[in-house]
Amino acid sequence: MLEAFVNKIVSLARPETVEIKDQVFSTSQLHLIPESPCVSAMSINSLVGVVDYIKSKFDGRENLLIHIESPTELRLVDALDHTNDRRVYLKSTALLPSITFNRFMDREKFQIMMQSNFVPTNDRALILNIISHLVIKDGVVELKDNSLTQEVTVKTGVALAENIEIPERVLLKPFRTFSEVEEQPASEFILRLNKDGEVAIFEADGGVWKLDAIDSIANYFKKELADEISNGNIHVLR
Repeated sequence: MLEAFVNKIVSLARPETVEIKDQVFSTSQLHLIPESPCVSAMSINSLVGVVDYIKSKFDGRENLLIHIESPTELRLVDALDHTNDRRVYLKSTALLPSITFNRFMDREKFQIMMQSNFVPTNDRALILNIISHLVIKDGVVELKDNSLTQEVTVKTGVALAENIEIPERVLLKPFRTFSEVEEQPASEFILRLNKDGEVAIFEADGGVWKLDAIDSIANYFKKELADEISNGNIHVLR
């Protein structure tokens, strides 16, 4: 009696298919059994690690695809199997410093951020020179602002001061992608100060730097894996 009851429950739970208007539906959700066991992807934080793994042929895998998902993330995957599934072998995520954009901050913190998290350039040097020589009277910066450009008073000597115009836009290279690329992507920023002496840089390139960074990553692999790419064993997708 109990066995018959259990068998009845099992039979009711068994999925069935129903055809409606030439389309086949299942009475329950079905899960595909993979062709081979899933791979647990390894996580790393560099481009050279991806190159080393591929060159080592540690897992004996060929015909792999490097998928550059963003300036800071990529995956190493294989080709689709007959079930239209693919395995991920490596995930690499860039280790990057914390950089504050689009928000005013204390002058000293801003200077430290610029010196430690930006590649040295002429515009970086210009910004640091302006910020370090601001004239502040009674806690207020002498500032003229017409919404498009700003003019501030800076020290030019022990007792001398002059008004200078802050550049409308500056070209900077923050560390925003993997360190192995030939150059960090440059992009335009708007430099602004407020009367309290706080400083901010606002992104002004519409995200074009991301495409430049992805191109730089792809070029790195084309150089370091030239033989593997020419043999058709490695492919780069950006």
